[in-house]
Amino acid sequence: MPELRKDPVVGRWVIIASERGKRPSSFTSVARTQEARMCPFCPGNESATPPEVMAYRRPDSEPNKPGWRLRVFPNKFPALKIEGSLNREPEGIYDRMNGIGAHEVIVETPDHGKDIVDMSIDEVRDILWAYRERLIDLERDRRFKYIMIFKNHGEEAGASLEHSHSQLIATPIVPKRIVEKIAGARRYFDFKERCIFCDIIRQEIRDAERLVSDHDAFIAFEPFASRFPFETHIFPKTHQSSFLEMSDFEYGKLAACLKDVLTRLYLALNDPPFNFVLHTRPVIRDHHEHFHWHIEVIPKLTKMAGFEWGSGFFINPTAPEEAASYLRALDVERFPEIRSQKVMSG
Repeated sequence: MPELRKDPVVGRWVIIASERGKRPSSFTSVARTQEARMCPFCPGNESATPPEVMAYRRPDSEPNKPGWRLRVFPNKFPALKIEGSLNREPEGIYDRMNGIGAHEVIVETPDHGKDIVDMSIDEVRDILWAYRERLIDLERDRRFKYIMIFKNHGEEAGASLEHSHSQLIATPIVPKRIVEKIAGARRYFDFKERCIFCDIIRQEIRDAERLVSDHDAFIAFEPFASRFPFETHIFPKTHQSSFLEMSDFEYGKLAACLKDVLTRLYLALNDPPFNFVLHTRPVIRDHHEHFHWHIEVIPKLTKMAGFEWGSGFFINPTAPEEAASYLRALDVERFPEIRSQKVMSG
């Protein structure tokens, strides 16, 4: 029997249609192949990108030259541009403003064939630390209201280049989805005087049936009203409204949790295309104590069709309890062996 499940934060309903037969083993991905063309993200090709705004590099190396282990620069084809003023104005009943913002690329490794699943915990921590540094810097710009960090992995997930990277977009407005999440959290907080996300974390730890992994300070689980098969959320167990509130020590713990989740998805789904998004509080810090930052990881396994677009419902053919059980059972220790076999065969 299908189920309708309600997201307790934004109030969105999801259809869990398990009878459609989408077992975890039904999802497979076509192996990606290395593109035989010049990659602008590889060392030696720094002139093919805009000048870097930040890099972790050897002390004896020069900016915009080889010798870096992580590099950040403006997107060559930005969705929003940093120069100018907003100039918000009406056009009849409509509103418009200039496309002011920031759009940056974080190249996570100089190694073209390396993904997060191949990295050490320290290397993944460097990526998270770079996110932190860019958030701190861009929050100083009073034009920006929200800064979103995201990663597209695989062509089907929107990655135009396969070299491992993530992106950052700062916007002059708070995105509607974030507004909905904050409003839902506020309603719950006003009624119960507790963070709804903290209550969700406590219940997921207690129930354990949707739990994917428990990493000391962080928890990964399949949401009760998952929109997509194998949708996985990562939360800090202690209440933090901002990604910037973590201690230095916690970035390493988060790196271990994120790598573990991505490794399990790799093993379960044969290196699927996916998006992950960091949801943190808006730049303006007032009155967001009820929000709880988190990361959403969404494999691209299904497509939205007419009913989904027309109704706003999502249809998920795999129950989150089944997906979580499948991910928990994986032998992550075998990943290096499986990964090396795939690289050799590819």
